[in-house]
Amino acid sequence: MTNSLAEIENNDVLFVIGSNTKESHPIIALRMIKAKRKGAKIIVADPRRVPMVRFADIWIQHRPGTDVALLNGMMHVILKEGLFKKDFIESMTEGFDEEFRKNLEEYTPENAAKITGAPKEKIIEAARLYAGSDRAGIYYTMGITQHAHGTENVFSIANLALLTGNLGKEAAGVNPLRGQNNVQGSTDMGCIPNMYPGYQRVAIAAIREKFEALWKVKLSEKEGMTATEMIPAAEKGSLKALYIMGENPVVSDPDCTHTIKALKKLELLVVQDIFMTETAELAHVVLPGSSFAEKVGTFTNSERRVQRVRRAVNSPGIAMKDSLIIIELSKRMGYEMNYPHTVEIFREIGQVWPALAGMSYARLDDGGLQWPCPTPDHPGTQYLFKGGFPRGKGRFTTVMFKPSAEQPDQEYPFILTTGRQLFQYHTGSMTRRVKPIDAISPEAYVEIHPEDAGALAIEGGSRVKVSSRRGSITVKAVVTKRPAKGMVFIPFHFKEAAANVLTSSTTLDPIAKIPSFKVSAVRLEKA
Repeated sequence: MTNSLAEIENNDVLFVIGSNTKESHPIIALRMIKAKRKGAKIIVADPRRVPMVRFADIWIQHRPGTDVALLNGMMHVILKEGLFKKDFIESMTEGFDEEFRKNLEEYTPENAAKITGAPKEKIIEAARLYAGSDRAGIYYTMGITQHAHGTENVFSIANLALLTGNLGKEAAGVNPLRGQNNVQGSTDMGCIPNMYPGYQRVAIAAIREKFEALWKVKLSEKEGMTATEMIPAAEKGSLKALYIMGENPVVSDPDCTHTIKALKKLELLVVQDIFMTETAELAHVVLPGSSFAEKVGTFTNSERRVQRVRRAVNSPGIAMKDSLIIIELSKRMGYEMNYPHTVEIFREIGQVWPALAGMSYARLDDGGLQWPCPTPDHPGTQYLFKGGFPRGKGRFTTVMFKPSAEQPDQEYPFILTTGRQLFQYHTGSMTRRVKPIDAISPEAYVEIHPEDAGALAIEGGSRVKVSSRRGSITVKAVVTKRPAKGMVFIPFHFKEAAANVLTSSTTLDPIAKIPSFKVSAVRLEKA
C-alpha cells in the first residue's frame, strides 16, 4: 500500500475495484464503513454483488476481465471534462504525451459501456466523483491481478491515480490489499525469482556482487522460475526437485489436476508445513514447521508495517522453527548459515536494504514501523512518494483493452470467476479443521443467476456439474442475484470440489506470470 490503514477513515472517496473487502479483509472493511459514516463516498466496481455493495454510492457491475476498458473509460471522462490535475502532472509525472491521450480517445463512455456491460452513466458518475475528490484512495486485490492482463490492470489503476494527483499525499494512493499474512514481508525478503531482498534485481551485477560479499558465496546470474513456470518444467522433466513451504498448490494452483500429475513426476518433493496438506500427501519428505504462535521474528503487513512476532506456545512433537529447518538443511548441503538468533537475520536485512536500516527489534516494540525507515531516528513512512518518486517522476503507461483468452461460446456459455468467502481461508488447510467454522460453511457451491438457473431447470440446493476445458466438479447450486446473468461464482476453499480443477494454467500474464483465475469458460448441467 502506498498509504496507511488508519488513513482509510479520512478518505473522501474510496474506489474499491476487484476486491471483496467485506469477506476477504473484514477489518479493513470496517475502516471503510467508518469512512462512509464520516461522509466519504464509496465506488465499488465488481462483477458480483459483493457485501461491500451495500455501502456503495456507486456500484459498477462490469464483466469479468474488462477492468482496463472501465478505467480507461473513466480517464476519458476526466480528460474530456478537464478534471485532471494539470500542475501535478506537469511537475511530478512523465509519459502524459500524445500517445497516452490518443489511446484514451476511443474509450468513450459509450464504447466503455459496450465492452464492460456497465451503464455509461455510472462510468461518468464514478469518474466525476473520483476526480472531484481531494483525498481519493484506490483499493484492489486479486480481482485485478489474477488475469492474463493483470499487470496492465495495475498500470491502469496507477494511471488513474497519477491523472488525478492522488499519490504522494495522505488519505489517497494506490492500495493493494495483501491476500495472506506476511505476503508483503515475503516479497520484501526476496521470495520473488528475479529479486534479492529489498527488490534488488538478480540480473544487475553490482547488486549481485554486494550479496556475494555479504554471504561469501558465488551467486547465479540467472533469474529463477515463477511458481507457474515450475509446474510445466516438472512435467517436462527439466525440474527434478521442488521444495514447497507453506503452500498448497494441489488445491490452489490453476488446472490443479495438471499440477498433481506434474508433482508426481518429480524425483524429490519436499513439503514444509504445519499440517498434512493435500500437497504434503504427495511429498517424499515432509518437514513439520511451526505456526506463527511458535516463532520469534517479524511480519510485515499490507501497509508496510514491520511488527514483532513472539513465541506464545512451544511447537508440538518434532516440529521445528522454519528458519532453523532452512539453516540445518543449508549446513547439510555445504553452506554454513550462522544465525544464533533471528535478531541476527533482522540486522542483516538492514545492512542490505536501506528501507529497513533504521529498524531494530527494540524500536518495533511500540506497534511496529512502516518502511522506508532509513535511520535509527526516522519515524517510519506513513505514506509513500511525498515530494517525489524514487525513479524521479511517476510514469504514465499506455494500456489498451485486451479480451480475456477464454470467452463464453456455445459449448461453454458461462464465465466462471473464483474467490473467497468469509468463513473459510485459502485452501482450508487451517479453517476446515475448526468444527464450528466448518459447520457454518461445510461445502462448495456455485452461485447462479435466477434467470440462468431457470433456463437450465436448476433449483437452489440441487447438485450441479460444472465443466471447463480442464475438467469437471459437482457442487451445490445457490440461486442468487449476486453474479450477473451469464456469470457464475465458486469459492476455491474446498478440496473435494476444487474450483481450480476448472481454471487454466496456460493463459498467464506475460510479465508477472499470474494465471487467469478470474475468467474461465464453463458449462452447467444438472448432476
